[in-house]
Amino acid sequence: MCETLDISKSTYYQSFHKTESTRDRENRKFTEMIIKIHKESKKRYGAPKIHEMLEKQGYNISLKRVQRLMKKAGIRSIIVKKFRPTPSKEKVVERENIIKRDFSTTTINQKWVGDITYIHTLRDGWCYLASVLDLHSRKVIGYSFSHSMTTELVEKALENAYVTQKPTKGVIFHSDLGSQYTSDAFQEKIQSYKMTHSFSHKGSPYDNACIESFHAILKKEEVNHVQYLDFNAAKVELFKYIEGWYNRKRIHGSIGYLTPQEMENLSHNQAA
Repeated sequence: MCETLDISKSTYYQSFHKTESTRDRENRKFTEMIIKIHKESKKRYGAPKIHEMLEKQGYNISLKRVQRLMKKAGIRSIIVKKFRPTPSKEKVVERENIIKRDFSTTTINQKWVGDITYIHTLRDGWCYLASVLDLHSRKVIGYSFSHSMTTELVEKALENAYVTQKPTKGVIFHSDLGSQYTSDAFQEKIQSYKMTHSFSHKGSPYDNACIESFHAILKKEEVNHVQYLDFNAAKVELFKYIEGWYNRKRIHGSIGYLTPQEMENLSHNQAA
């Protein structure tokens, strides 16, 4: 075979004993150090900080090389930059605020509040959760999760709440002045359910403090502690949190340390 390929036998046998190049040896060493630094930071450090740590230890390595080695090893930071929505330049028309920060109720299905929040996933980027909360029970009575922040998103959340609760009297539904809630399609949905729509004043989150509070709790107790792989993974975990924990197991000081489901059941019993 060697004669046919016109190579010496020594070259053939040397091919069985390849030595690691200096570059490969360096890359292997740097990768081990990168993994160590990454673990010590509890996976919080990305390439820039790992590069800085290596330089502080006296190693001469470029940032791009660190990035390449991290990518090859499948290493990335778990920290995601906080999303800061760009303020809309569109003119917002003020609408009637019926609730006027009066969140008091005497039973369920008197006042509902709704809003949208942002949920980040690694593969699918930003996704959106629209929630509807009953002010009496503090229960999340309807929600919808989507890849995009559309009118259909808030319509579906309201529809889920209406189908679940089946209110017998007109409900006051309160939201902000977002384009999804002020759209003609959503107003038609409100009218079809014989509800009255109340709106927060522009730039006044305290007007809708209860739903803002729920979304803050959701972030503190669930979302900020994990990294969702994709839309479907986030959807499953949000269902577990809302239906499995928040509504049925989490007690609330504002409703006498009952769970939202217990408060709703109590209201049903009192009505009966």
